[in-house]
Amino acid sequence: MKRQRKFTSASTHEHKPLPCKKFVPKTPNQEKLVYSFYNSSLVCGTGCAGTGKTYTTGMVAARMLLENRVEKIVLTRPNIPTGRTLGHFPGDIKDKLAPWLSPITNVIKEGIGSYKYEKMLGHQILIQPLETIRGMSFENCFVIVDESQNLTIEEIKALTTRIGEGTIMALIGDPAQSDVKGGTDLTQFVNLCNRNNIEVPSVEFSVDDIVRSDICGELIRMFHTEGI
Repeated sequence: MKRQRKFTSASTHEHKPLPCKKFVPKTPNQEKLVYSFYNSSLVCGTGCAGTGKTYTTGMVAARMLLENRVEKIVLTRPNIPTGRTLGHFPGDIKDKLAPWLSPITNVIKEGIGSYKYEKMLGHQILIQPLETIRGMSFENCFVIVDESQNLTIEEIKALTTRIGEGTIMALIGDPAQSDVKGGTDLTQFVNLCNRNNIEVPSVEFSVDDIVRSDICGELIRMFHTEGI
């Protein structure tokens, strides 16, 4: 029989405050996401824009790095929108990927401070192209895969089978903004895990979780209602 995990509020667990910025979850789903990261090796956070999925994930990763719970933060994302344009950006691969990863890198920079971020970049904070991950093993890392709705099932397989000891992997995305099969491969992966009794917490954010702004919530509700 599959063991059911009972989620409890992240606020009931004692975590040290962030040295640069204390993060307090604003919604029950943000709390559930925090709790999942502290209790699972692989976590999916999905749902509409403006719900704080990326912000929550980045702040928890920053906290864990500063607490020495992990040794590195690894950032990656599928190159669906960048495949034909990545080469036009100047610099090395880190520089080329930086604009696409700025939503999550900005959060981590806020969490640990700009000075520490720049000192850690390339050593404890790594920008890793998805294409180079096959064959790697992540040990004692917090791996954040942004825009995960654009992953194929083959890419999800390549990524998740890299998880080593002491590592947390976050698959974060919005299936409604997918460029690949409507984000169905990420949903398929979660369903496969459930079917095979593999515990992968999946926190699904809805329009009720939107914290970005009132207009953001109104627009997302409108697009949802209109089927756009």
